[in-house]
Parts: sequence; C-alpha cells; structure tokens
Amino acid sequence: MNKWLKIIIGLIVLTGTILLVFPNMPMESWGKAALTLVKGGITLLAIFVGLILIVLGIMDLKN
Repeated sequence: MNKWLKIIIGLIVLTGTILLVFPNMPMESWGKAALTLVKGGITLLAIFVGLILIVLGIMDLKN
C-alpha cells in the first residue's frame, strides 16, 4: 500500500474516533472511561519508571 494512502487512512480513522468520543457525541461515556483509564495508566507508568531508575542506579553502584 502506498505510504501516503496509509497516512490518509490513519488520519481518517483517528479523526473519526476522536469525534465520536467528544461531548454530546454518540460514544461520550466511552470517552470519559478511556480518559480515566489513561490517567490511571500514566500513574502506573510513572511508578514503573521510578522503579526501573532505582534498579539501574543500584546496578551502577555495584559496578
């Protein structure tokens, strides 16, 4: 498939999905649930990054 066609199809799908979850759209409640999930994911990501950095720091101290 042509690279430009892939980009255009991706933009169409992304735009359509975003428009569906905006307020007063058909899937508004799904958008709120997805946002809550992302917020929780960011918290977990920060915790794991912190743990990884601590482990890497300890490994550097051993060397």
